[in-house]
Parts: sequence; C-alpha cells; structure tokens
Amino acid sequence: LSPAKIWRHLNHDRINFEYAEYCMKAMLWHGTGGLDAYLDSEPFRENCRAIIAVKRRRDPLLALLHPLFPGFLIEQIRNAATTHALGQFWRVMSDIFIDLANAERAGTVRSIPAVVDFIKDGLVAAAANPIHYGVAIDGQTFWVLPPEAKLTFLVDVAVPYVEAVFLRGMPFLGTVSFNAQAQQISPDQARFAYGALYADPLPTMGAGIPPSLLMQDMYRHLPEPLHQWYLERTRGEGDVREKICRSFQKSMFCVTNAAINGTMPHALTTSDPEEQAANKAYAGSWAERLAAGRTDCLGR
Repeated sequence: LSPAKIWRHLNHDRINFEYAEYCMKAMLWHGTGGLDAYLDSEPFRENCRAIIAVKRRRDPLLALLHPLFPGFLIEQIRNAATTHALGQFWRVMSDIFIDLANAERAGTVRSIPAVVDFIKDGLVAAAANPIHYGVAIDGQTFWVLPPEAKLTFLVDVAVPYVEAVFLRGMPFLGTVSFNAQAQQISPDQARFAYGALYADPLPTMGAGIPPSLLMQDMYRHLPEPLHQWYLERTRGEGDVREKICRSFQKSMFCVTNAAINGTMPHALTTSDPEEQAANKAYAGSWAERLAAGRTDCLGR
C-alpha cells in the first residue's frame, strides 16, 4: 500500500470486479442451460458432500455450522462452480476478441457482418470444449464439474450467458423500484429485460451500478486509436463513457448474433425449404426479443 495507490483506487483508477460478480449471480439466479441443470442434480450434491466431509475434518467451525445450515456450503460451491465455468468462457472469448483485433488491424475484417462471422467461427470452433472444475484437498482431487457431466462451452455456458447477462439481467438497486404490489418488476424471470442489450448508457459511476464501473474499466484500457476516435465525436472526453457503453452494446449485439447463427437448427446455407423455415422460426423468436433492445446504438 502507498498513498499514491490509495489515491488512484479512490479515483476509480482500478479494475472493478462488480460486473463480473453481477454476471455470475445473473447466471446462477436465472438458471438456464446444462450447467444449471447439473448444479441442481444429485451427482453434484454427492460431489459437494465429499468435499464438505473433508473440509469439516480440517475446520472445526465448519464442522459445527454445517449441520445447522446444511445448504450454505453447497450454495458456496455452486457459486464457485459458476464462477469457474465463466472463467473458462471468458478465456475463450478473450482469445477470440484479441484475434478479432488483430484481424481488424490486418484489414481482413472490415464490416459488421464480417465481425459476426469471425465471432461465430470462434464460438463454433470452441463449441465442444469441455467445462471441468476440480479442487485439490489434502493431496486428493475432488470433482465439482466432472467430465462425466459432459458440459461443453457453447450450449452449456456461452448461450446461457447470453440469455442471463445480455437479455434478462437483474434490476439494479437504486434505479428501479422493487414495489411488489405495484408489480413494477415482473414476477416472471423469463420476461426480465435488464440485460446489457437493454441498458441505458447512464455512467453514474455509483456503487452497485456495474455497467458504470465496467465503462470505467474499459476507459482505463482504451487503445489509443479508439480513444482518438471518441475524442473527435460529440463532446469529446466529456461523454466518453457513454460512447463506450454504446460501443459495448453494439459489440454485444454482434456476439449475440454470432451465438444465434452458431446455434441455428440447420446450416445457414441450406436450400431445403423445411430447414430454412426452421431457421427462420428460430431467428424470429430471437429477433422479437432483440427488437426491444437498445438498437439505437447500432447506427453509431
């Protein structure tokens, strides 16, 4: 610790992990896809019991508390498993985005359709990547997400991530009333529309508003050419975080589009009328939801 480091921290010159935690909680709460199904299964509970049994022998406090609150440690393991799965998801996405940046600099990607195709190809290439998670305790390895669960990158983590984080999300405290009697928040989680694609670009920078802090993180790491591009538009540095938010939403529309294309029932190049109709129906169900998003950012 140093006065300079503390000062930078107080001025938000630091990486914030609030949005990462928000993403994990959104996936855990909305519970869609194969990962969530496994976390509710009996094999997962058996794995948890084996881990807890070993930990209780090492920790007298856990040995005392676990019988009183038998669901608490299982919930903590469920949190850790979701976080670890997201880490594997973000590892793949990070590589895709770095490769995309290199392709843009090389001039091989010059349009939004090309961006979507690039991301789709990366998602499809990683689609079957296994999602595993094990922990070592006293020299023994205990599986939390074992190979037998057959969890894979695209259908079990990536698509549920799009559903939970880009589309559904969760209302942020202090910005939406939680008046249950007035039903200002739908009791049906499937109708939630608080995800990144619907967010208003309001960089309040207040605690508990993760998108604002995410904008700050991206601002700290802006490539200089992009920073200059922002400075030449509208209010320059004055609304740079709002412009970053719009760019972020535009990029997330590209990722969503790529995920939809990569999970079509049939190949996009099919000439079979029935397969084309199935693809059209699948795309239409997504388009209906996306039409209510911040599509105004797409033209900027």
